[in-house]
Amino acid sequence: MTSPRSDLANALFSELLMADQLARNRLSKVLPKGMELSHFGVLNLLARQQVELSPADLARAFHVTRGAMTNTLNKLEWAGYVHIRPDWDDARRKMVAISPAGRAARDAALAAITPLIDDAVRSLGEARVRQTIPVLRSLRQSFVKDEGL
Repeated sequence: MTSPRSDLANALFSELLMADQLARNRLSKVLPKGMELSHFGVLNLLARQQVELSPADLARAFHVTRGAMTNTLNKLEWAGYVHIRPDWDDARRKMVAISPAGRAARDAALAAITPLIDDAVRSLGEARVRQTIPVLRSLRQSFVKDEGL
């Protein structure tokens, strides 16, 4: 027999996982041809940060392996969306910057997904969304803390 707290945790994670799956599915369908959510995430972070980051920095930010990030970066470089150069201070490292084409692709992707997000906010109501964001942020931060990051 499960406890009420366990039932609550199971319900929370079931809803989070299902919402994540459905959101990823919907967003993937409207992204520009050839762009994956992982590509958009990297381009979006680089556009917002407005600084070069190392592949290791990006891997940490997305909680993926360096190999997975290298694969994503290779695809983005091939598409012309990022520039990867050696780190002039440490030849063992590389630095990644978003290119003008990458910024345009990120902007196109953002324009494509914004109506979906706006619809979700409208259907839930702004007040409920504003109340939910701190809860989700705290949940995310508890997971990051648990990973020791």
